[in-house]
Amino acid sequence: MHQSVFLNEVINYLNPNPGENFIDCTVGAGGHSLAILEKNSPGKVLAIDWDKESLQLLKLKVNDRLTLVNNNFKNLKQIVKEYNFYPVNGILFDLGLSSWQIEESGRGFSFKKDENLDMRFQPAGETVQEIINKWPEQSLMEVFWKYGEERYGRRIAKRIVEERKRQSIKTTFQLKDVIEKAIPYRWRADRVLARIFQSLRIVVNDELENLKQGIEQAAEILMPGGRLVVISFHSLEDRIVKNFFKENKSLKTLIKKPIMANEEEIKKNPRSRSAKLRAAIKL
Repeated sequence: MHQSVFLNEVINYLNPNPGENFIDCTVGAGGHSLAILEKNSPGKVLAIDWDKESLQLLKLKVNDRLTLVNNNFKNLKQIVKEYNFYPVNGILFDLGLSSWQIEESGRGFSFKKDENLDMRFQPAGETVQEIINKWPEQSLMEVFWKYGEERYGRRIAKRIVEERKRQSIKTTFQLKDVIEKAIPYRWRADRVLARIFQSLRIVVNDELENLKQGIEQAAEILMPGGRLVVISFHSLEDRIVKNFFKENKSLKTLIKKPIMANEEEIKKNPRSRSAKLRAAIKL
């Protein structure tokens, strides 16, 4: 069962009132959108997700108050224009994966399941398998350092190149085995694996550039008094959001430091451990 991260906090900072309109840029399993719909009647929600298969499995029913859109939030202004979705009183970005994507999609998002190395949200462009088996050692090392901030990135990249000379690395468990053999301390393995897998997912989906474009457009679209809430799960994502809120003169930050999960939240939803929530209001 998917648990929406910071559900109460999202509703608190978006502050949906009757008749207001909201955009959920990453609808996922639909928990946040459903909570908004319970508060904003007769207002509407525009729910976006880049993952078409995930969107098709969504249990929320489309009606005159809920519109589902399969698109990338980097195209937010275009989407809003296409669906004539005005005015916009609040926008949410939840940048985490859904439980379905991790547990059931079969795309290799988790190093704990033996699956093909894909990690794409849409079936277009290079897969992680192609990146691992074709990119030069230096490029792999840069990915692991830039997007994973992994100190053993060079050693891991070198080991990958050595292994792929013997056989193609096609599955998550093959990659996991190569990474574990490359690092000196096995007790650190889960942390290193998480960073390497996350860095590959970020680069194959161009996630950081998409985030920059998405939040810039969100700030433009919002009505004065409208609210923007972002939940990030990676230090690089959080840095982008923090700097954008600080530098954009049309926004005022609602909280000085990001909200982080407490022990109760982590116990209920272990994936919230790395989550950070930031919120701002349009002046």
